[in-house]
Amino acid sequence: MTFLKVVGLDEARELAGVGGKGANLGEMRRAGLPVPDGFVVTTDAYARAAEAVGLAARVGEAEPAELRAMLEAAPIPDDLRAAVADAYANLGDDVAVAVRSSATAEDLPGAAFAGQQDTYLNVVGVDDVLEAVRRCWASLWTDRAVSYRRERRVDPDTVRIAVVVQKLVDADVAGVMFSADPVSGRRDRIIVDAAAGLGEAVVSGMVTPEHYELDRDGVLQKWTPGRADMAIRTDAGGGIRHDAPAQTGGRLLSASRLVTLARYARAAAEHFGRPQDMEWAIADGAVHILQARPMTALPPEPRRLNRRERVQSMIFSEYLPVRPYPMDVTTWLGRGPADMMRQITVYFGIRGAFTDYLIEEDGVVTGFVPPHMRPGPAVLLTPFKVARKALRFHPEDAPDDPRLARLLGSADELDALPLRDLEWPELLQVPDRALALMDLSRDMRIDYLPGTAIAVARLGVVTVLLGRRELLAELTGGAPTRTAASERALAEMAGTARADAALRELFTTRTPAEVVSELDLFPAFRTALDRFRHDFGRKETASPLLVSPPTLAESPDVIIGMVAGLIDNPPQDDRRSRSDDALALLLRHPLLRPKRLQKAARHWVRAAQAGVAYREDSHFFFTASLPALRRALLEIGRRMQDAGVLDEPFDVFHLRWEEVAGIPDVATMTPATVERLRGLVIARAARRAELAGIPVVDVRDVFRRGNEADAVVTGAPAGGGSATGPVRVIRDVTDFHRLQHGDVLVCPYTNPAWTPLFLRAAAVVVDTGSIASHAAIVAREYGLPAVMGTGDGTAVLVDGETVTVDGTTGRVTRG
Repeated sequence: MTFLKVVGLDEARELAGVGGKGANLGEMRRAGLPVPDGFVVTTDAYARAAEAVGLAARVGEAEPAELRAMLEAAPIPDDLRAAVADAYANLGDDVAVAVRSSATAEDLPGAAFAGQQDTYLNVVGVDDVLEAVRRCWASLWTDRAVSYRRERRVDPDTVRIAVVVQKLVDADVAGVMFSADPVSGRRDRIIVDAAAGLGEAVVSGMVTPEHYELDRDGVLQKWTPGRADMAIRTDAGGGIRHDAPAQTGGRLLSASRLVTLARYARAAAEHFGRPQDMEWAIADGAVHILQARPMTALPPEPRRLNRRERVQSMIFSEYLPVRPYPMDVTTWLGRGPADMMRQITVYFGIRGAFTDYLIEEDGVVTGFVPPHMRPGPAVLLTPFKVARKALRFHPEDAPDDPRLARLLGSADELDALPLRDLEWPELLQVPDRALALMDLSRDMRIDYLPGTAIAVARLGVVTVLLGRRELLAELTGGAPTRTAASERALAEMAGTARADAALRELFTTRTPAEVVSELDLFPAFRTALDRFRHDFGRKETASPLLVSPPTLAESPDVIIGMVAGLIDNPPQDDRRSRSDDALALLLRHPLLRPKRLQKAARHWVRAAQAGVAYREDSHFFFTASLPALRRALLEIGRRMQDAGVLDEPFDVFHLRWEEVAGIPDVATMTPATVERLRGLVIARAARRAELAGIPVVDVRDVFRRGNEADAVVTGAPAGGGSATGPVRVIRDVTDFHRLQHGDVLVCPYTNPAWTPLFLRAAAVVVDTGSIASHAAIVAREYGLPAVMGTGDGTAVLVDGETVTVDGTTGRVTRG
């Protein structure tokens, strides 16, 4: 389609010709909103300028700075100069205007591109307007805009830019508003930020604006004063200046102005059919709408949860710390551990567990709904099933169960497969073979978990009846586990590094990734690292439910980070001795003096320890086939990259398994199939990028913070005692090396891969989870104070500040 080089805002309709901003402004003017008059220099004008300087030949090869320079030097054709001059004259004699970029990929649902291209304010005179237009063209290729488009998979060869020229509103007060709360997601709230002068001060973050929270009718619900740091004003003859704002002594916006702004916010949202992010200005008493774009990264509307739903959300918030990819959902998440747990609960008479809990839109997980767990008729048989299993299968016998050997042997076979040499049909069989091994873990868990539960419950009852309840955690914490073995292996590697001056110097002066790159100089340590990766590397690094994050074996720098923290502070793992001390104290109880009862008590403790160990180790073993599954999927991705479907192998995770498994031969795909699959990847990647700041599990109603006086963070008390130390916020496995001995570990979630950190931590504070979570159990074993389910500990607590963690009350205080 051919477009005019310049069109008035009232005629601005086609996205391809006037860009996202121009199209939205035209829509609002036609809908009757008070949008300042203006015109658009269309994308056709940009295309001519780009063609004149040979831009297309350099896109993809040149650095953004070179592309910008080419456009800044582009000639302005005479016919374009005349069209702009006429349109500008129609606005008035040498009228001040705002010149704004309007790219074809901006102000769209899922891709706001806010601030990625340039805006020029108080431009006066046609020559200056044309120069600003040219600079807007160039801003299509700023480093930030190029990076933003790359993240959202926008093809650089297809993007164009228009330029909006509007009468400048010389604002007394200006700002932004949202027709829904961008933080809470509430659709019955309108949020307004305001500052004196031009709104650029608010948009660019140069000032702390006044903050208004309104209901749908514009009635003020909450007001937060701003700081009158400065105001942006227009200069006579063009340009802007920074002034000290006048002190008003009150709110900038009256009640009537708030009602007017709210009315426009509602009108825009209703017209466009979704919540809007808008810029506004007030000059000489009149309100003007300067811009509107769809709100991106808007959280789902908060919902009230009942107690059962809150408990389930606590559990899933720890299991889903990152957003699952479509491939996660249709492989490891859909047919792996979560489905295993669903089958186990069905066996014991519970329906609805681990089903229908993810909200998906076009293949992308957008939210979480607590599953509706409920007992079925078969629950009446559960006591008999539990008793029969507990009598036949004892947790201490699980290590010798032949099914475990079959599971590990099959996983070894899958790991040894030469994936690159497999034919496409053979390669497609590997994920199914890896997922089929979950049946062995399921059957063993069905058999051994009843005995585990009964053994731990029995010991719990005994300690309560004897008045020794506080001993339970110590009594159950002494059994050998694979996790404890991995910690010993890490301690041995740290000892090796401690004893070798050159290796110790390497650890002291280099990052973990740099250490890994130089380990060929230390073959003995390299061998120990490889052995650790083989013996313990099948564990997940982010979540046991996801295959997209790398395994521990794929993350040698993470392992090096764990070792680094132990070199100067050798771990003192006294769980065994503490367990023995607890048992000795229990046996001194007067009621246990008879030898027969002492023998029984020892048996109960050993059985409970074996049960706890099985629970821990069964988690370790059910991820045995995870590395093979991930390797196979990445090999599939590599071949699809070669076929032109993907930009990199990891992009395969944007596809669903059935979309991949339905390809007869990756090497002979039709162009239509390649284009269809590539389109799915691009669309899903863009949607995922839009949701990047929104957690999968909405924890706002899950972890309710009480009014706890001087406590800066509160949560569920999960480990007794208290400890004081400096905060160290560890957000993921790449931060492991930052934790020092005596630090308070503050993290968003944990899983077994995090356990070695507990050897260094003074206390643990976790955003998610409950007293039954992995972190809570391990913290109790180590005797660490722990507070779970804070909801916002990683946001509130700051690296280096000293805090006291009280694991008995669930409170964290400063100082």
